[in-house]
Amino acid sequence: MSESIPSRIAVVGCGTVGASWAAYFLSRGIEVSATDPGPGAEALLHRMVEQAWPVLEQLGLAEGADPSRLSFSDDLAVALDGAEFVQESSPEREDLKIELFAKLDGLTAPEVILASSTSGLLMTRIQSRCVSPERCVTGHPFNPPHLMPLVEVVGGEQTSAATVDRAMEFYRSIGKFPIHIRTEVIAHVANRLQAAVFREAIHLVASGVASAADVDAAVAYGPGLRWALMGPLLTFHLAGGEGGIEHFMDHLSEANNIWFADLSEDLITEESAAAVVRGVTEEAAGRSVGELAARRDAFLADLLELRKRRP
Repeated sequence: MSESIPSRIAVVGCGTVGASWAAYFLSRGIEVSATDPGPGAEALLHRMVEQAWPVLEQLGLAEGADPSRLSFSDDLAVALDGAEFVQESSPEREDLKIELFAKLDGLTAPEVILASSTSGLLMTRIQSRCVSPERCVTGHPFNPPHLMPLVEVVGGEQTSAATVDRAMEFYRSIGKFPIHIRTEVIAHVANRLQAAVFREAIHLVASGVASAADVDAAVAYGPGLRWALMGPLLTFHLAGGEGGIEHFMDHLSEANNIWFADLSEDLITEESAAAVVRGVTEEAAGRSVGELAARRDAFLADLLELRKRRP
């Protein structure tokens, strides 16, 4: 195993994200100790690892990968004992994470990186009560972590550059695609981009422009296919033809500014939320969340294998 890969990782918080992280770490041949104070957390953790394992096998397991290398304790200190890296995935509440990080800081050696899966909170706030805040960093995965390669690495005001570098190298060494967010912003980068599309999707459904199914299809069978290979900026570089992004900016900025001006700025309201719930319920057509998630995971596994052939 690479020197940058810890032999034992503590997963703190075993909900959907934490359990998915645990499955992925196990698939990389790493021993995992998990903890969560919630009722039924241990059973949920083992069930989710079991469900994720077949697709992880399909993608290829590292040497030593074994779900039996997972342990659970509802005692935080026991779960942290011997851990060389901590991945926290507790509920998305700033007060809870501040308190939890203070505890993690007091129960681990100062060289152990404390990484948070927070999808939008600022590490500067989360690390504010730590004695060793320089080793605290955001390591936000895209959901589900056992499949999606992206991890957003964000340091707080007191995070050291060395910690950011070590976190980037760690995630890279276990097969993730980490990106360094250089300045803290609420929701980081990927969720901000996703939120912009989501806001307009809600507006289009709630105002009757298109059904929920057609809005989803517009992304899945349109830009989403291109975005699976390259992001919106490089996509528009191609849209500029031989002149690339410079030509695109010179000739299409005015048209895009007109579109920008017409986009919704509305926040989610009770009425728009209800319209989306009705539309998505109709689109789901009786399929359970579990069924849809299984379909998503199988598709993602195939897509990841395709990306390996078309890097």
